Amino acid sequence: MQLGSTAPLIGIPVCVRETDRQLFHVVGQKYITAVAEAAGGLPLLIPALGGQYDFADLVGRLDGLLMTGSPSNVAVHHYGGPPDRPESPQDPARDATNLPLIMAAVAAGLPMFCICRGFQELNVALGGTLHTQVHAEPERLDHRAPQGSYDERYVPRHTVRMTAGGLLAGLLGPGEILVNSLHWQGIDRLADDLFVDGEAPDGTIEAVRVKGARAFALGVQWHPEYRATENPVSATLFRAFGDAARVRARAQAPRRSGRAA
Repeated sequence: MQLGSTAPLIGIPVCVRETDRQLFHVVGQKYITAVAEAAGGLPLLIPALGGQYDFADLVGRLDGLLMTGSPSNVAVHHYGGPPDRPESPQDPARDATNLPLIMAAVAAGLPMFCICRGFQELNVALGGTLHTQVHAEPERLDHRAPQGSYDERYVPRHTVRMTAGGLLAGLLGPGEILVNSLHWQGIDRLADDLFVDGEAPDGTIEAVRVKGARAFALGVQWHPEYRATENPVSATLFRAFGDAARVRARAQAPRRSGRAA
């Protein structure tokens, strides 16, 4: 697929990692590929610069926002949670960027797709809380990644029952879907501005949508970006996200042309 001048601009915030005693701003290739190939968007990586951004201005330059997964976890002080496990990987620069960015995106009605850590960030940004270890909660499944190769980690592991009348059910049809599962953390108290769009068999919230959203605004706990074009469910979700971004791009085109002039 060739991404021409009409492709919607989709922002992808990055993580900060230390390699060889240097800091790098990085994002998994699978997210970039999913945006380009499954959503038909032009990926724009957003460095984790935190408070250096005017977030409203940044959101105004975008047609969509993909919040990615990551090995790191949202710091518990952002939601008043109990202490995390000592070895829990952290990324304060990502927290300082993504939490206010999500709030600005919601306020602006920017199409947004939040995955795994991004799903958890959405809940925290809007006032919810997290379980730091879902598998340790009574009667919960072990949602952590299985051992094995890269591909073996992403095999489907459990079902998600979609909420009747929800965004997921509207896109995919009623009933259940089968998803992969690679997360330690998950939603504890749901933010007031979110609806539950799907749950795992153990009651773990696996999908949410933003109340009153003016455009596509979905979060999922699993990883639809993995080989997104090969999985019908994933392809449908990314196509809907890309379509919403294209609608915004067309609506914003006159204003952006005037600013460029």
